[in-house]
Amino acid sequence: MPFLTRMRGRRSGLSDPASPPPSANAAPLSREDKLAIIEDLEERGLAWFWATDAQGHVTYLSPRIAASAGVAVDDLIGRPLTAVLTPVGQGGEAPSLALKLAARKSFAGFTVQVGEGGRTLVLRLSGRPVSDAAGAFLGFRGSGINVTDAFLGEQEAARQARSDALTGLANRYRMEQVIDATLLAFGASRRACALMMLDLDRFKHVNDTLGHAAGDKLLVEVARRIESVVGSRGEIGRLGGDEFQVLLPDLDDRGQLGDLARKIITMLSQPFALEEGRCSIGTSVGIAIAPYDGVGRDELTRAADLALYAAKHNGRGQFRFYAVDLEAEDRLRRQMEEDLAAAIEAGHIRVEYQPVVALADNRVCALQLQYVWHDPERGRVSADTFMPVAEASRLVTRIGRDGLRQACRDAAQWPAGLRLVVPVSPVQFTDRQFLDDVEAALDESGLDPQRLQIEVGEDLYRNDHDEVERIVSALFRRGVRLSLDQFGSGYVSLSYLRRAPFCTIKLGQSFFESTITDTLGDLEMVQAIVELAKVLRLETVAAGVGSMALLEALRGRGITHAQGFVFSEALAAEEVAAQLAADDWQLEPVRDGAQRAGRRTVFRRVGLIHQDHYYEVTLRNLSRTGAMIEGLEDVPVGTQFVLDFGGGQLAVATVVRTDGDTQGLEFESALVDDGAGGLCTRHRVSPYALAVAGAPVAALGAGPSLIAGGEKGGGSPACFTLSARAPRAGDAQS
Repeated sequence: MPFLTRMRGRRSGLSDPASPPPSANAAPLSREDKLAIIEDLEERGLAWFWATDAQGHVTYLSPRIAASAGVAVDDLIGRPLTAVLTPVGQGGEAPSLALKLAARKSFAGFTVQVGEGGRTLVLRLSGRPVSDAAGAFLGFRGSGINVTDAFLGEQEAARQARSDALTGLANRYRMEQVIDATLLAFGASRRACALMMLDLDRFKHVNDTLGHAAGDKLLVEVARRIESVVGSRGEIGRLGGDEFQVLLPDLDDRGQLGDLARKIITMLSQPFALEEGRCSIGTSVGIAIAPYDGVGRDELTRAADLALYAAKHNGRGQFRFYAVDLEAEDRLRRQMEEDLAAAIEAGHIRVEYQPVVALADNRVCALQLQYVWHDPERGRVSADTFMPVAEASRLVTRIGRDGLRQACRDAAQWPAGLRLVVPVSPVQFTDRQFLDDVEAALDESGLDPQRLQIEVGEDLYRNDHDEVERIVSALFRRGVRLSLDQFGSGYVSLSYLRRAPFCTIKLGQSFFESTITDTLGDLEMVQAIVELAKVLRLETVAAGVGSMALLEALRGRGITHAQGFVFSEALAAEEVAAQLAADDWQLEPVRDGAQRAGRRTVFRRVGLIHQDHYYEVTLRNLSRTGAMIEGLEDVPVGTQFVLDFGGGQLAVATVVRTDGDTQGLEFESALVDDGAGGLCTRHRVSPYALAVAGAPVAALGAGPSLIAGGEKGGGSPACFTLSARAPRAGDAQS
């Protein structure tokens, strides 16, 4: 019969026929017997007991509690109960327990722990106040039940609910909670935080070639490498598949964020050694910063996603900050990708050739393959516009394959001393069919391999270094010449360059961008590279040369070859054939090359703040340390301005050079890489600062940081006048 039924029977005077009748001579338990029962309960772990004095100090604690926690019971007697038994879990139990003791009220159900490390014991605690016959408070007495196993089980279940089972990082649900809590708290305290979205490049290739088990091991190693870079600076999560997320509190410096993103990209680009084999991947990173790019989780996450998408479609292995124009850019890119695929099928991608000139005698010694897209609606589209889209969508392999075959057929008709230079993207170079494509193009055309020069950029070496060396070696054995473009980006070591079979180093236009000290660019660095090339017995080619002044400066520093608008733009195959009809093809440089080059700048129209006036000027060029502006008359050297690039970007600058309506500016703080080949300020005007002026706290727009325009000021006369070449309010953005 159940215990409760027997008890009810006794209380109603009924006897249990299955149990013997109570003895008339039964005596109450003695004090010693009662203590024995309590000791038995304690030893068996069914119940443990504790007591305090009126001041809350421990006067008794079951020895088993101390023994299970690895603590001597004598070390606990006399200490405050709240110091011996530490509340665990959530709900603020620590102050509640202290308040209960102070209020001298009964309590139950408090979860506490005693001990540290692996000997921690978790108890469910109950207690009641004790008074003497006169009502004086004597202290507390209570009991505790061992709930260690149940508590740890609950903790593990909660951890698994918040953690990614494979990597141990936070999962999507946990990251959403952390982001929500952080944005809420930081919004109240007007603090910033950054969100990084990471997507692995070439991860599917690992799964396909080495198997899903290898893919899982790779994800674990990726998690460890990200942790080694981020450390304790942020919360890292895996959202599923090959997507990761990093939340970085109190960080809005885009210089530091860019450096961190580069470290992650570099770390994940290093080869992974798995049991199933060696593999190389990479990653792209999108970065959004609250409150500049979003004040809520959905808004901030979407901004980081858009930045990630832009990074992946800008060539992969890159980072990108969110900008408000990314949505329009995304739509245009998707449309261009669809149109480009149709253009390839329709044969609208044509090949052209830009002459490479030997500066010793101005003779054309090589022709570099270039692509142009003749679109019925867009007109003539340059490769700079559509090739990044082609590379991101892998359409570049089809364009490159067709272009290589056509170029080899054309080059076979040229004089024997004229080489064909074919730039090859990393996507095309590491394609499985690339070596076969080169072999087929040479066989079909009959072109001498010594006349074919494959040109690769240093960024190729972000990929699997072993695979790249294998392809390079195969091309060299076939007799094909090799040249290295984008030299100086840091992916090729000098020791590798010394033993690699390159015949030429090409210096890109980044070396020839105007600086504060020299409008022709960083010519001291050019000189150093020329000296290095002489030691290694390599030719040097300067690309993008657009002016006579730059050409003469490069010639004086020992550059052996050059190409650019100062000599010739790219020519169609028919134009090349016409030029080659003469026995000797020489090109004299032209002085209007700079005008035909159509230089590209990051910004065209910017705001300029001086005292309480706001002007609009034209930005001619931009470097990390300064800029050249055009549009204000009679500005003396030493004048200090604030340039407003829009989107909350303000840069303090000082005029260091002036000539009519053109000024050279030096920035107080250097600009940083924006992840898209441009520059940006480290910090932006915070939406919290704008809120002080009455604006709502919201993500920044693309417009000026300050509400001003033209020459309107705060009452004082304007110091400068706009020149005829300055943009006016309402002018179209160039």
